[in-house]
Amino acid sequence: MLRSIDSGEVYNTFNELKNKALRNEPKCVQVGDELKEIPSPFPSPKDWRDVWIYFIMVDRFNNPSCEPKSAWNAFDGDSFLGEKGLVFQGGTFEGIRQQLDYLQKLGVGAIWLTPPFKNCQYKPTYHGYGIQDFLQIDPRFATNKENPEEELQALIDEAHARGIYVIFDIVLNHVGNVFSYFIDSKDVKSPQFIDEPNNPYNINWHDKEGKPQWMNAPVDEFSNLDSNAAVWPQELCKNEFFRRRGTRGDTEKGGDFSDLRELITDIPEVRNILIRIHQYLIAQFDIDGFRIDTLRFIEPEFARIFGNAMHEFALSIGKKNLFSFGEIWAEENNTEEKIRHFIGRNATEPGDLLGIDAALDFPLFFQLPHALKGAKAPKAVVDVYERRKESLRGIISSHGDVSKFLVTFLDNHDLKSRFYYSDPENPQKFDDQVTLAITCLFALQGIPCIYYGTEQGLNGSVPDNTDFGDLVVRQALWGKPEGGFNRDHSFYKAIAEVSEYRKTHPALRYGRQYFRPISGDRINYGISPYNSGVLAFSRILNETEVVVVANTNTELTQSVYVIVDDNLHSENPTFKILFSNKSRDNSIQPKKVEEQHGVNITEVNGHKNYGPVRVMKVTLQPMEVQILVK
Repeated sequence: MLRSIDSGEVYNTFNELKNKALRNEPKCVQVGDELKEIPSPFPSPKDWRDVWIYFIMVDRFNNPSCEPKSAWNAFDGDSFLGEKGLVFQGGTFEGIRQQLDYLQKLGVGAIWLTPPFKNCQYKPTYHGYGIQDFLQIDPRFATNKENPEEELQALIDEAHARGIYVIFDIVLNHVGNVFSYFIDSKDVKSPQFIDEPNNPYNINWHDKEGKPQWMNAPVDEFSNLDSNAAVWPQELCKNEFFRRRGTRGDTEKGGDFSDLRELITDIPEVRNILIRIHQYLIAQFDIDGFRIDTLRFIEPEFARIFGNAMHEFALSIGKKNLFSFGEIWAEENNTEEKIRHFIGRNATEPGDLLGIDAALDFPLFFQLPHALKGAKAPKAVVDVYERRKESLRGIISSHGDVSKFLVTFLDNHDLKSRFYYSDPENPQKFDDQVTLAITCLFALQGIPCIYYGTEQGLNGSVPDNTDFGDLVVRQALWGKPEGGFNRDHSFYKAIAEVSEYRKTHPALRYGRQYFRPISGDRINYGISPYNSGVLAFSRILNETEVVVVANTNTELTQSVYVIVDDNLHSENPTFKILFSNKSRDNSIQPKKVEEQHGVNITEVNGHKNYGPVRVMKVTLQPMEVQILVK
């Protein structure tokens, strides 16, 4: 067992991988009946916009050896044996490996795995975010409990052999339930937050069974200390490295997330330990990127230092484009401003220009799902990008390059509902809403991320007043009664098809993005300010324009005139439907582009324009989206 990040074993791992990179030694990997060679280390993608990400909760995806331990879609406490559903369902690395062909055919470019590292063994944190040992892999995610590292490595190697990259979810802000608070001669799990950084609570470190044992870090016992006690690597096990101020609540001043203990990441030694840990993980497992949990609570300066350190280490071993993206969110109106301090080559920030590569696009998430369901106007989506232009004004990039800084999504594991809603009275009523949303997600600027099970119609929600809300979006996919990996599911086939169009049309990956004013009367043009409206936008790359038009109305067919680029289409060409999520009648294919005069246009920025302009007519059924090309 590796106990120290400063050990010779760690540096031997670093040196071995560097030497492999210099020798360019390939690795042989069995994929089905074929033996494939892959480079070692595995090279990064030239541009992460070339791939899309599939987010997997390891414990909830697949176990080919057994059924889920509880009801596959349980979300009420009575359905679980543990604390509010925190029991493991049983998903494994091997379960994911056996479905790599399924994911490859879906078009997945990268898989993002929830943290695979060893959590406190005395506490069933199936989600993986309560890390007790940053250098070991949790045996509860492996079929082979004696060697979970080997099983994880087999998954990574076969993913690489299939051209799929692997991203680890990591945590820099906190560790697991490794100590209790000692207050008034009693052990307390989650005391109230105290705003006294220089006078923290007393604590008791946990032994292997989770019982309070040591008031001070057990440094004198490391050689004999059970690996399930305290926190590892041993360099982290110091009282002064933790805030010890109780439960965070709504404060921005630091504190624990319930019983997840917060590190003090502005201490240089803590930063150096975390950097060495994650460099070791790159070297040990040959991974391709990190998603950084709760990054908003890390100092932006450390985020930049960490991002630079990961990039430089990866470059030293031959990985030229390691990817890092973070979870940065705040109140709905402040998230955009918060993100800009963390991402890209920001000329307005002091110190190193380049930090982490991207952030989860929460500002878009706050608007896009509601707009695509008709609950908000398309203008709400357009406004996100208008605000972004101002927020990212200091980022050194071109118009199209901004798309590499955001990972876009429709739902995830922290919500109380998935995007898909299946009406009990009419289960397929809103199916087209899902394929419309996926198409828009894949066509808008950003690196798309799909949450596991979306392609199989996982759905559901629970009332806001329940304590088990997030469990309904953490279902055990392989336990789904009608099958968890059905390649004939309409959502699976739609994602695969749109994924292929995104691959074959570079404008959808790199293009500049323009939201298009529309008109119903051919005179007055503007962005739809009404709920259940039509969202229209173009992606332009060089001389190519791809137009996407989506009707968010669930009941009405809508015909609109959409503005297209005047310079690119001066010969008034005809556009064809490259993709629609609806069965189409060829008689309502779009008409030829026409030039119009005497029109009233309200541009995205509010400015007025009176033409001339080039437009085409598009007719869309309820919940239909079309991708149109010349």
